[in-house]
Amino acid sequence: MSNKFVALMAAAALALASSAAFAASSAWLRVIVIKTDSLAAYTHELDRGRAMLKRLGIPAQIRVWRATYAGADAGAVVVTVEYPSWAAFAEGQSKSQADKDFAAWQAGLDKLRTITSDSIYREL
Repeated sequence: MSNKFVALMAAAALALASSAAFAASSAWLRVIVIKTDSLAAYTHELDRGRAMLKRLGIPAQIRVWRATYAGADAGAVVVTVEYPSWAAFAEGQSKSQADKDFAAWQAGLDKLRTITSDSIYREL
C-alpha cells in the first residue's frame, strides 16, 4: 500500500473515532412538530408513552412545547424527546421497535396527530 493511502486511512479512522466519542458524549434531541385536534388526548397518550419508555429502560425525556414567539409558526405544538447520548438513542430505537405494545401505542398516536416536521439535533 502507498504511504498516501495509509495516511488517508489513518486520518479517516481518527475522524471516525473522534466523532464516535463525540456522539457518545453528547445529548441528542428529537424535535417533532405536530398538528392535533385534541391536545389533551395527545398529551394523555404521551404520558402513557413516558410510562412505556420507563418500563423498557429507555433513558428518554419527553416534553411538549407550544411555540409562542415563532413568526408564522406561533401556536405550533412541538414534542421533544431527549436522549443522553447517541448510543442511548440507538438502543431506545431498537428496544421500542421490538416491543408490540410500544408499536401499537405509536400507531395510536398517528390517529391523534399529523407530523409536520421531524428533526434530530446534537448538543454541541
